[in-house]
Amino acid sequence: MKKLVIAAALTAAASTATAGNLSEPVVEPPVIVEEAQGSSSGILLPLLLLVLIGAAVASN
Repeated sequence: MKKLVIAAALTAAASTATAGNLSEPVVEPPVIVEEAQGSSSGILLPLLLLVLIGAAVASN
């Protein structure tokens, strides 16, 4: 009877000692930091277009 109780106790201890599961780990996406551009970067093309139109009008 003693051996049966010891075997049951060892079986119960061994089954509860296993940890973890098979679910996928949660991985957070990396944070991407973009540097801010100056406010004058978007005005270059319209200014260039204005200069070209002015040059075309002045040459006529």
